[in-house]
Amino acid sequence: MNKRLNSLDAFRGLAILCMVLSSSIAFGEMMPAWMFHAQTPPPTHVFNPNLPGITWVDLVFPFFLFSMGAAIPLALNKKADTEPFHKIFVQLFTRLVLLAFFAIFTFHARAWVIEKTPSTITYLISIAAFACLFLIYGNWNLFVKPKLATALKMIGIAAAVIFLAFYAFAYGDFSLAKSDIIIIVLANMAFFGGLIWYFTRKQPLWRIAVLPFVMAVFLASKETGSINELVFNATPADWLYKFYYLKYLFIIIPGTFAGEWFIKESKNENIEPTSKKVLSLIAVIAIALVVVNLWGLFTRNLEINLIINLFGCAYLLFLAKDVKHSELVSNMIKAGTYLLLLGLFFEAYEGGIKKDFSTYSYYFVCSGLSFLTLLAFSLIEKLGYLKAMTNFLAANGKNPMIAYTAGNLLLIPLLKITTLSTYLDAMNTSAFIGFARGVIFTGIVALITVLFTRLKFFWKT
Repeated sequence: MNKRLNSLDAFRGLAILCMVLSSSIAFGEMMPAWMFHAQTPPPTHVFNPNLPGITWVDLVFPFFLFSMGAAIPLALNKKADTEPFHKIFVQLFTRLVLLAFFAIFTFHARAWVIEKTPSTITYLISIAAFACLFLIYGNWNLFVKPKLATALKMIGIAAAVIFLAFYAFAYGDFSLAKSDIIIIVLANMAFFGGLIWYFTRKQPLWRIAVLPFVMAVFLASKETGSINELVFNATPADWLYKFYYLKYLFIIIPGTFAGEWFIKESKNENIEPTSKKVLSLIAVIAIALVVVNLWGLFTRNLEINLIINLFGCAYLLFLAKDVKHSELVSNMIKAGTYLLLLGLFFEAYEGGIKKDFSTYSYYFVCSGLSFLTLLAFSLIEKLGYLKAMTNFLAANGKNPMIAYTAGNLLLIPLLKITTLSTYLDAMNTSAFIGFARGVIFTGIVALITVLFTRLKFFWKT
């Protein structure tokens, strides 16, 4: 499948922009609790692991993880059948290392990590670090000769290493243990998810069979002296890998199935046309179930939420029968509804659904909602609706590394240097204005990302 999957890029773009938005809205008592992680509510935002429920913010990371899982077969499908395993392994391991370096460098390059009280020089260093990332991760081969492209990458890596090795950071010397944990988790998922997909690509049921073993290690890891404890605690480098990160395989692995179904659909030339009304209705119900669960699980109206989901899932399965000869729609609906309902029946376990510390209900519900949301994006694209919106999201989804760092390493420093940040800070007055603050910030980050996407300049690992 050579052509990029625009709906998947749009889905990824939604996740990355919501990630930026969730961290840029106003903080404090003027904002409603559902605008933040359910376990860190206002006004204090102190982490409380005993609070059950999820918000839209809690869906952002699993949506991105799911999109990563779906991209694995899309990226490796042809190589897996034509190249030896050692080349696939080297590619996956290289990506692990590059993402880990990205996590470490971008964390140390943030102005508030460089200095406790950042100055103009500090902000300029952050901007220089952002430029350095262009040297390291940019697709220079598209613009310059191979030797020059390699030289630019080496210069970027050398500059980054020198900065990390010799700069006196505000909170102590450089440490591998200080990194962006989100990127470290993604690095692990890209590596292990890729390996698991490779070995099970022709026997997908074995891919599912991996998950109960992961669950078994977690459930018995506190048994002193057990093999489970040994496996759970074993690590060659705890700054890079912990078995704890593998819990997100419960989201990555379902995502790989979605990617495979998209590949299979692209090869099917005998798809019969389906009523636009049916496809539109499926998309609407899929999105509605996301909204319903955010309301029901956050407000703890669990019985009403479950009843609505049972009817909604049943109706989706009924509508799927009208989508003839399209296994993609049928499979996405079946997988999405199954995992969603499984997660809701797990809800009471571990004190209710939570992102932190994440519960099995969280994995299953988020995987189910990911299937349904990605399906909705796919149908919206197929029907030709909301083209401007989906293309804008897709442009961000094609360049997620730029979107993720542009705020911290470019926009915030520029706003501080020009003192324009005072205008954004002044917007912390009400829920609506505080949300608008985040929308403005996220919009600028999105435009920066779209600019580089349209220039066909991408950061890649």
